[in-house]
Amino acid sequence: MDSTPSPSSASPFDMVSGALGQYMPGGAAAAGSADPQDDSTARRPVPAGPDPGRQEQILGAVSLDRELRITRCNLDAPVFTGVEAVTGAPFVDLLPPWDVPTVTRRLRQVLETGEPHVARVQRLRRADGSELVVSMSILAAAAPQEGLTVSVIAMARRLHLYAAETAIGTSLDIGETAQSLAESLLAWGDVTAIDLDFAVWTGEVVTEQPQGRIRLRRAALVPDRAWPDGYVTPGRDLPGDASRLLSQAIRRDDAAQAIVIPDREAIERVLGSTRLVRALVPGDQAAAVACVPLVLDGTPPVVLGVAEVWRRADRPFEDGELFDLQELVARTSHHVDLARQHHREHTQVLALQRRLLPRSAGDTIETASVYQPATPDSAGVGGDWVNSFPLPDGRTALVVGDVVGHGLGAAATMGQLSMEARALLSAGLAPDEVLEHLDETVSLLDDAESGLAAGYSALGSTCCIAVYDPVSHRVALSSAGHLPPVLVPPDGPAGPVGISPHPGLGAEFALREPFEVHAFAAPPGSLLALYTDGLVEDPALSIDEGIGRLAEAVSTVHPWDALPQAARRVVSALAPVRRRDDVTLLLARMIGYRKGDTATWRLPARGDAAARARALVSGLLGQWGTRDDTRDSVLLVVDELVANAVRFAGGPLTVRLIRTGHGLLCEVGDTGNGRPRLGRGGLLDDGGRGLHVVHGLTTRWGVRWTDAGKVVWASVER
Repeated sequence: MDSTPSPSSASPFDMVSGALGQYMPGGAAAAGSADPQDDSTARRPVPAGPDPGRQEQILGAVSLDRELRITRCNLDAPVFTGVEAVTGAPFVDLLPPWDVPTVTRRLRQVLETGEPHVARVQRLRRADGSELVVSMSILAAAAPQEGLTVSVIAMARRLHLYAAETAIGTSLDIGETAQSLAESLLAWGDVTAIDLDFAVWTGEVVTEQPQGRIRLRRAALVPDRAWPDGYVTPGRDLPGDASRLLSQAIRRDDAAQAIVIPDREAIERVLGSTRLVRALVPGDQAAAVACVPLVLDGTPPVVLGVAEVWRRADRPFEDGELFDLQELVARTSHHVDLARQHHREHTQVLALQRRLLPRSAGDTIETASVYQPATPDSAGVGGDWVNSFPLPDGRTALVVGDVVGHGLGAAATMGQLSMEARALLSAGLAPDEVLEHLDETVSLLDDAESGLAAGYSALGSTCCIAVYDPVSHRVALSSAGHLPPVLVPPDGPAGPVGISPHPGLGAEFALREPFEVHAFAAPPGSLLALYTDGLVEDPALSIDEGIGRLAEAVSTVHPWDALPQAARRVVSALAPVRRRDDVTLLLARMIGYRKGDTATWRLPARGDAAARARALVSGLLGQWGTRDDTRDSVLLVVDELVANAVRFAGGPLTVRLIRTGHGLLCEVGDTGNGRPRLGRGGLLDDGGRGLHVVHGLTTRWGVRWTDAGKVVWASVER
């Protein structure tokens, strides 16, 4: 009975593995087989000469068991002459010694994960000591077999050029692009290196031929092996005087051209230093090098760096090989420049994103955040944003949001929304009012078609805003389409905060409901987790189960645990290995003020309210041991604020005094909705001087709005 999966159920790689398995001769024994009849099949003789009917055959295949030993093979094509694949022998016997660790790691990785390793340039050893360049792919063996299937394609020059160009353009990471180019160039030499102008490596713009000394950084080196001390490896700058050799391929009056130095003696004469020879020449054997500049077409052409191909001196470079080398480098130089541009954009966006991450949250709350971008598609640039910052009136704002998409546009939108939210919250607006303004901003920023065409969309962005009052130990929270925060109280079970669902920002297609404010208690020691959906979304789980897993993970954080390490631990436990979205987590541990550092009084709005407030505040300042000059300033500020509230607002008054780490915070609440403003009245006017007095005695003052009216606050230094 044939157990091969049907085409509809098999993955493309399973189908390829199955086809390669049929391509290999049947009946070959596994390693260690006792059947002598299979030995002749497994060790089929290599034809002595090329068969005219098989000249174009360049595909070979090898089956391996889980111990990475050869069980079957088909390397009968003439192009594989001299490559001896023996049944039962380790596959790594076919490799040059310095490639054994890297290839072994790749083989075992495919065994463990089942993920194929496709089309990498590799060398195979022939019996006469020479090497054959192939494109090697490693796939898990198709059922019912176990182990691996390794396909090898002998790389004809023109096929190699096409395959290399295709592979090099698959990444926007400048290091990976340089590495792919170096691996492709290995078909022409024994060691290859890519050295880039330092400006290219850092993403800066290179607009003309370099003048004076050139700074080069090694971006890639193949093969990957242990190099002797002093040899320049990836990430290191070349010695300043080493540019003498390489700059000849860069600094020319006419178009940059390849340079060939045919032997070690000539290289040593050019370098003129044993230290430079040790830094640039790979090994002690006689060597030749071809230096090929990476040229970006333009007027004038711009040289981005240089590729070096080293090989034994007994294999001189032929004109046709140099032509192929220059063609491949010319075809792929623009990929290096694209990676440079992406690196520059990436660096700028990450700088913006770092500026939006929480830094400090004051003495009444402790915060820690983790941001992990989705990779490799976003290359570190996402639309998630998280922030926490102290408000001028002593409260703390916690904000998290998610802009649809990735890239510079998403990051710019993220930055604009974050800064606007911070400004509005600092101006005293409540969380629901801030979301109303953000909703209008998003509608003006973008429309669905133009945003999505650019890889992001402001429409549909989500946001959650929480404001913590360290005196009342309560949190006011509003959400626009965002997942609910998770609260871990000090004496109760962890769970999501119950908030009413609301569409995202700018969702004009939905019923425009007002944003709601949900208030809840957060006693000292409470832990609040704000996050984005990338942390809890899992294809195998419902979103409620994902939030439940987060609640369980956050509830394991001990009150004495350092919050930054705890946040990283939670993300490590929950974030999927293969992320499809950015992962963001903000943990906030509530501390608040001690009871002895705050006092609140309720007074009727009568003519004696200011005198009563002065008496109450004076008694408390005496208990606190406040200095006389500070006491006089606070009493005068309280007197003016209460008098203004009685005169212009009415209703019951609330007077609150808070002892902070740096001073005293005075608050007077009333039921009025007018905004106090500094006037331009003269010194001899009968009224209007109260706010000028407050302004002169305080470090800052302002207004915040409440459901009952407003609160005017003022900060006085101790």
